[in-house]
Amino acid sequence: MLIVEKKEKKIYNSSIIRKGFMILYKYHRERMNTGIVILNYNDSETTIELIEKIKKFKIFDLIVVVDNNSTDNSYQRLIEYSTDRVRIIRTEKNKGYAYGNNVGCKYLIDNKTDYIIIANPDVIFTEDDVSKLLEMFNSNTAIVAPTIVEDKNLNRGWKFPSTFIDGMSNINYLGRKFKQKMLYKNEYYTENYSKVDVVSGCFFIIKREVFEKIGGFDENTFLYYEESILAKKIQKLEKNIIVSNNVKIIHDHSISVDKSFSKIKKFKILAKSQRYYHKNYNDANVLQMIFLYTTYFIAVVISYILNIFKINIGKQGN
Repeated sequence: MLIVEKKEKKIYNSSIIRKGFMILYKYHRERMNTGIVILNYNDSETTIELIEKIKKFKIFDLIVVVDNNSTDNSYQRLIEYSTDRVRIIRTEKNKGYAYGNNVGCKYLIDNKTDYIIIANPDVIFTEDDVSKLLEMFNSNTAIVAPTIVEDKNLNRGWKFPSTFIDGMSNINYLGRKFKQKMLYKNEYYTENYSKVDVVSGCFFIIKREVFEKIGGFDENTFLYYEESILAKKIQKLEKNIIVSNNVKIIHDHSISVDKSFSKIKKFKILAKSQRYYHKNYNDANVLQMIFLYTTYFIAVVISYILNIFKINIGKQGN
């Protein structure tokens, strides 16, 4: 009889201990500091709209807005929104997406932030969205991202592309077919979340400790491929990148980028980042690099021809 009572006591005690650990874990998670970095360049109007929407979110300990050395009056407008929780920082020079976000992330890290959110100014989300995404972290998770709604399309991450597929995606019209090969099939997204290679850089949450271990964003790219480079670094840590299939946010795609660069200029920047990524993170050999340069030149030539054709058609119409 005494033996039975001892066993029941052990079971009872272990249950209490387990519940105690769960309470402590929940309390620890609730006490985790969360901060968000919003990068602005010549688009204070969109950035201010986002600040107004999220400045009362209790889930954020700090909101850091980095003005990436805008050439308009963005900084002067943004500084008016500076408070104890909303910090406005201006970079001395516009060195690109990676550099600007690193400035904001460093500020959050210096202020003991545990979870860092990277967000474009042109995203729409709720406080509940952030809370649900934070709940999805565990010890093996590096990044959690939502499903991104872009022009009625769902962006739920993609696979690391081979040099061949990525190069072919440069070429006009053929590109769409090859870009599809980078995507996971719809049936891959049937559970609460899905592990993916890369998620969109317009909105995601990363653990501070992971961000520090990988050295943050690689500042050798000005724009594009930052997410793929970040994902390659995380892959070496053997940590997971996951996308929530239930939490959806809206992205008014590339508002800031479209305001700042022409299509050909954007493509030239993309191609440069593409070559840097494949050479430094995807072990591309000489022939593969030549292939990337070739598809780039083909795409540029086709674009120029199409532009000339459109101009001539326009003149005939007049």
